Amino acid sequence: MLSSEEALQKLFDLVKPLGKETVTIANASGRILRDDCAAKHPQPSFSMSAMDGYALASKDIKPNAKLKVIGESAAGHPSQEKINSGESIRIFTGAAIPEGADKVVIQEQVLRKNEYIEFKGNIDQSTYIRPAGSDFKKSLIFKAPKLITPYDVMLLASMGHSKLNVSKRPIISIISTGDELIPPSTKPKFGQIICSNSYGIKAMLEENGAIAKILPIAKDNVASLETAFQLAKNSDIVITTGGASVGDHDLVKQVAKQVGIKPSFYKVAMRPGKPLMAGKCNSFIFVGLPGNPVSSMICSQVFLKPMINKMLGLKYEKTKRTKYPLANALKKNGSREHYMRAHLKNGKVTVQINQDSASTSILQSSNALVVRPPHDHCREKNDLVEVIRL
Repeated sequence: MLSSEEALQKLFDLVKPLGKETVTIANASGRILRDDCAAKHPQPSFSMSAMDGYALASKDIKPNAKLKVIGESAAGHPSQEKINSGESIRIFTGAAIPEGADKVVIQEQVLRKNEYIEFKGNIDQSTYIRPAGSDFKKSLIFKAPKLITPYDVMLLASMGHSKLNVSKRPIISIISTGDELIPPSTKPKFGQIICSNSYGIKAMLEENGAIAKILPIAKDNVASLETAFQLAKNSDIVITTGGASVGDHDLVKQVAKQVGIKPSFYKVAMRPGKPLMAGKCNSFIFVGLPGNPVSSMICSQVFLKPMINKMLGLKYEKTKRTKYPLANALKKNGSREHYMRAHLKNGKVTVQINQDSASTSILQSSNALVVRPPHDHCREKNDLVEVIRL
């Protein structure tokens, strides 16, 4: 059996970054920027007022001075007048600073009498002017690759970009297998199980930038599985859940070979997730996940998310791990790497007592995985362990 790191490297070898496509700035949030973007102009492109008041030359601020108001400058309607000594212009927030002015006196510090203004007491030192390029200069470069956030959208729009080159999103088809499986909309009869894997996996993959499609549940027979693979043939990745073990009804490995998938590996020395398999067909990558819900979700976390990162042109590596002290003691680990459901709180991690790979409620209530290497010795409280945050 492969280690999880060896399996991940083989999966990286199967995929490559996808191409680019152009989207409008309005539809860019959540996408991966692929090309650097340079600002097309400084922001602001002109010096503007930061407050409502009067634009003037600061040298005219003197006790008992009276300045004539010769015009008005509003946002979108700049004044064409030039300010000379003894003059001012009524100005509003966001308006262009008129020629000859180097200060805005806020309206609260001014007494206006007809076409003249006088100053009330001492005038503060702030200019209340936002200089041209004070937000960013034309030399600003927005670096790719990067996940575009709503804040990035705002900045990129300010930089003058209406369209962006982004990574194409990988299309991933999910096939759940098993005669016992039924959709969530159906009340289970004796011996039936609601298929939850595909919905959890779809949510995780789409949260990480993929387009995930849930295909009809495949039955435990060759014809049904062949049909499912046929429906998925135009995908970048085809995922199966279940049917990957060694039981009489576990047919995925057999059918994968029949439809032309060249195997890369089968079985990983990890718990849960041992029956993981992968391969490649001419048109798609194949990843066979275990059928147990927890196993399939943990394998998606550990393997599929980094694969998607590579396909999106992002930095790709194993899922980030951080060391935290244990809140409870642990027995010696077995021969496989163990991903234990846990809860991280106040800087300490508590491993859940129930580690059943079919227990969805335990995984849902966990916010971390404690990763234990093979044959890891007994652990005491406050021992440092590797943790993946969920």
